[in-house]
Amino acid sequence: MKVAEAVGRALYAAGVGQVFGVVGSGNFHLTNAMVAAGARFVAARHEGGAATMADAYARVSGTVAALSVHQGPGLTNAMTGIAEAAKSRSPLLVLAAEVTEPRSNFHIDQEALARAVGAIPLRITSGEHAVQQACAAVERALHERRTVLLNVPLRTQDLDVPEGALAQAAPPRERTPVEPSPDDVTALARVLGQARRPLFVAGRGARSPGGRAALEALAERHGALLATSAVARGLFHGNPWSLDVSGGFSSPLTAELIEAADTIVGWGCALNMWTMRHGRLIGADTTVVQVDDDASALGAHREVWLGVTGDVELTARRALEASGGGAREGYRTADVAGAVAARVRLRDVPYEDTSGRERIDPRTLTIALDDILPAERVIGVDSGNFMGYPSMYLSVPDENGMCFTQAFQAIGLGLATAIGAALARPDRLAVAALGDGGAMMGAAELDTVRRLGLPMVVVVYNDDAYGAEVHHFGPDGHPLDTVEFPPTDIAAVARGYGFEAVTVRTRTDLKAVEDWVGGPRSVPLLVDAKVTRDRGSWWLEEAFRGH
Repeated sequence: MKVAEAVGRALYAAGVGQVFGVVGSGNFHLTNAMVAAGARFVAARHEGGAATMADAYARVSGTVAALSVHQGPGLTNAMTGIAEAAKSRSPLLVLAAEVTEPRSNFHIDQEALARAVGAIPLRITSGEHAVQQACAAVERALHERRTVLLNVPLRTQDLDVPEGALAQAAPPRERTPVEPSPDDVTALARVLGQARRPLFVAGRGARSPGGRAALEALAERHGALLATSAVARGLFHGNPWSLDVSGGFSSPLTAELIEAADTIVGWGCALNMWTMRHGRLIGADTTVVQVDDDASALGAHREVWLGVTGDVELTARRALEASGGGAREGYRTADVAGAVAARVRLRDVPYEDTSGRERIDPRTLTIALDDILPAERVIGVDSGNFMGYPSMYLSVPDENGMCFTQAFQAIGLGLATAIGAALARPDRLAVAALGDGGAMMGAAELDTVRRLGLPMVVVVYNDDAYGAEVHHFGPDGHPLDTVEFPPTDIAAVARGYGFEAVTVRTRTDLKAVEDWVGGPRSVPLLVDAKVTRDRGSWWLEEAFRGH
């Protein structure tokens, strides 16, 4: 057996069952070996889309997904998606063919490229060690929650592996949760016991199967309010003390309550500039605590009074055990309860509807879609001025209801994000929320949606511009010709790919979406929403205050 086949079969045996990519000569045999072993391969139309599909699949499924690319340009085409995955600590395995001869037109320093975006570069070096090295790459991706580039040189792919080598291939051992130190647990319990208005902010690190229950029990004991970062939105869905998302996306009430907290505990949450509005959500006298199983993350974005190295669920349970007495009122007063019930959701905040005959207010659009679309949904969101509306005005059923690929803030990833999430959660309606700029960048993957038969809804917030730049530079009188475009009939583009499509200018036009939801959903639907463009979104104003 050759290395290419052995590596492909070993990766499947190690638990990598989903592969995305674009196949060329260099990764042909390796990819086919994975498929022959039992893996599912999804062919994207561009490596950039494949990378983001794999990233989203890994995030939503909680498993290691693979991306398979050709040497050289196949890898460089995928680098934006790989950078997003690496910055987000997604357990992603990138399988790249590699040429080692500098005179080849395909030659680049693929190791350096991986390091430049924060991925871990590894290599298959011989037939003798190929299976072991492939399995080790999977284990690193899973245990370290990292994006790993596994280079498979062309010359090495054609080497023989020893007979019986595949017997070494097996799923990696379970990741052992990090146990917090008793002293740190005691200190955390003491801080919470003294807090009058405690607040928990949960991030990606809290999205374990038992993370929600552990945090809710500890919060109830100390009277803490609950919030999440954007990537963990939905973790506390349905809890009456949930403030939804902390940061630039927050409703006015959420921001007000966070600012008034005297103790903020970040649970698997970086407490970065987005989640804390460049630090403005933290009061001058607020005690800040951070819990993370990666010690290097503690205090990385802001100074903390106490940093606890430990698994979120374990730490919360240990802190509950160390907390004496019964439940305290804390921040859970009757006044706060009434305010949260009435005004914490942005869709419940009054606004002036700027809709007209030609364009619809994005808030009006998204609230209507929230009512029309099934509650069991998974949302992929692109980047841009529009993105706060689908992120906050569309409800999600749990922490797997939104896949937020925004660590790199790249435009054009939203459609591929929704495809990966849809394949990870086929039991839910996938919704891709895009701006017109990102929709046109990723339009090739409309073919992938149709080819896979995904009953997806693609919503395009179409303002005929890169709205973030329009609203950032326009008020100062700068010319905007470089960021504005003639009107584009994106609905017609979608029909060309085999979608049903509707152009929405008023609330009445959404009747077509209602009909699609109530019908067989045999083909995907694209909504080309002509949205108002008179002002920037609330979250964009917050974001640019820090620039």
